[in-house]
Amino acid sequence: MQFDQIILVVALCSVAGILFWGVITMARGGAYNVKNSNRIMRYRIVFQAIALLLILGLMWYRRQAG
Repeated sequence: MQFDQIILVVALCSVAGILFWGVITMARGGAYNVKNSNRIMRYRIVFQAIALLLILGLMWYRRQAG
């Protein structure tokens, strides 16, 4: 596996992990959900943006290198 593929897998797994964390938190409900649901959603949005920028940057890099 190449370095850029490892970066992509880590970025996508982090987004998926945060998404599952939010889904499990919402399913359980309670005080933890009320206190942290918006924060978890913001984390997901930030990590999705980072993953998207990484994907676009790696696509640009591959196009320039090839």
